[in-house]
Amino acid sequence: MLGYSIKLTKDDNGTYLVTCPALPEVTTFGENVEDACGRAWGAVEEAVAARMAERERIPEPSPAGRGKYRVKLASQTAAKIALYRAMLDKGISKRQLARSLKWHRPQVDRLLNIRHPSSWGAMDAAFAAMGAEMRVEIDW
Repeated sequence: MLGYSIKLTKDDNGTYLVTCPALPEVTTFGENVEDACGRAWGAVEEAVAARMAERERIPEPSPAGRGKYRVKLASQTAAKIALYRAMLDKGISKRQLARSLKWHRPQVDRLLNIRHPSSWGAMDAAFAAMGAEMRVEIDW
């Protein structure tokens, strides 16, 4: 599971400040630990979406077990980040991926939008078009 360690710092007003060492742009707060962790998830997703929009690198996730608090991203978000990273590494643009899939460009835009649900079949097709294969692992 793709996840990032977060740091909670108790403020003098009783709220918790949330930061993420791997994503310095992440700053939010919560009324209590549970609220802060919930808001952290949204802030991390927003930071990832912004980096994707700006074609910036997304840092690797924090190693499992590192840090007391951790934001775990949804499996589809993790797959979209992996696809985005593969495209950056191979120098493949959205337009090139759309051409190789015989899709319209907005279809690729939606595929890379972490707020848009995509079919796993579309994800498989995109990875295959780049010579990669998506694998699923389940931890019990």
